Amino acid sequence: MLFASTRDPLLRVGFGAALTHGLARDGGLYVPNDWPPLQPEADPNDLAALAFELLRPFAAGDALDGELAAITREAFNFPAPLAMLDDSQRLGVLELFHGPTAAFKDFGARFLAAAMRRLRRGATSPLRILVATSGDTGGAVAAAFHRQEGVQVAVLFPKGLVSPTQERQLTCWGENVRSIAVRGRFDDCQGLVKQAFGDPELRQHGELSSANSINLGRLLPQMVYYWAASMQIARSHGEPASFVIPSGNLGNATACVWARKLGAPIDAIVLAHNANRTVPDYLEEGVLRPRPSQATLSSAMDVGNPSNLERLSALFGDAAALGTALSAVAVDDAATQQRIRSDFERYGRIWCPHTAVAAEAYARLAPAVRERGRWVLVATAHPAKFREIVEPLIGRALPMPENLARLFERPCSCTEIEATLAALKDAL
Repeated sequence: MLFASTRDPLLRVGFGAALTHGLARDGGLYVPNDWPPLQPEADPNDLAALAFELLRPFAAGDALDGELAAITREAFNFPAPLAMLDDSQRLGVLELFHGPTAAFKDFGARFLAAAMRRLRRGATSPLRILVATSGDTGGAVAAAFHRQEGVQVAVLFPKGLVSPTQERQLTCWGENVRSIAVRGRFDDCQGLVKQAFGDPELRQHGELSSANSINLGRLLPQMVYYWAASMQIARSHGEPASFVIPSGNLGNATACVWARKLGAPIDAIVLAHNANRTVPDYLEEGVLRPRPSQATLSSAMDVGNPSNLERLSALFGDAAALGTALSAVAVDDAATQQRIRSDFERYGRIWCPHTAVAAEAYARLAPAVRERGRWVLVATAHPAKFREIVEPLIGRALPMPENLARLFERPCSCTEIEATLAALKDAL
């Protein structure tokens, strides 16, 4: 199996090389060269076995092929439960926050770290991983790569635009993980990472890679939980699943689209955006207008120029074709807050702001659409990561999960920089 750049289909590399490089050398993103139809036989409740079966065709012929079973056991060692919310069994929630940093990004980050550890055996020069984060990615990557020999991680986050708990997750690691607070927005952080990849001087000091969702090693593993949930629904009800996905940089959404293309029993895909409505406007108007991101309560989705739209465009072409494959909704902060209140009263469930955006997007679907589908809200983060927002809305304190509580026992440190490549190079 080979993977081609979105900008040059003749620029192809193998699985391990795509993971190590992160970005293609022409600045494009790697996508599979082939889409083999898959019919997994593994139990959808055994994520590690299912991941091995689903991902093996993509590692075929690569040095990681023989290591894949061990990698998936290491990465998929926590659950992604699907819970039904009503008696009709037509609405459920896919809980993706049971990993080490209580966010869905733990799946991809742990897979990437386990793969990199094997790819780096015998390496003599260090690997420097640069990751831009709007909140959850950086914590998941830092936790996955912490103390990994031969790897140095730099996490860039927008100063003052992540929750206090998220900032704690980003800055409490030390050792081989450096935390950098950028005076700017997430798009500035993401832009700095892309500039760094093109800088000859930085490349002289060691190999560079990325752990954002631009890296194929983050995206492919995230297909697994969409397969698992849709297989469970198909086996229980004989119908495909439809997903409402909190969306920012579109990595999670792209993983769902890829799963469906490979044969997962998935029907509708709804992208739930916050006030950063670049994608909803693109689908409505047919013109892509990237813009500076706006700060919202659902901070991990504050993206004005989503990287993975390039992957979706490579698959579908223009906005009209993409609009036949999925839809997108924009939800403001006021509606997000009201949805947290109302769904707590109705279901007794507590949403993080990102999941609440998805719940509000679902509520805006036409009643006939909701009633004829098997819908799944994708819960991307534990609400305790956003206690300052959620607790006043539901009128009660949120218990802190043990995995998050441990982080508050660690000392924190970070470097603050301007949003320039020169400042980043000085920090590194």
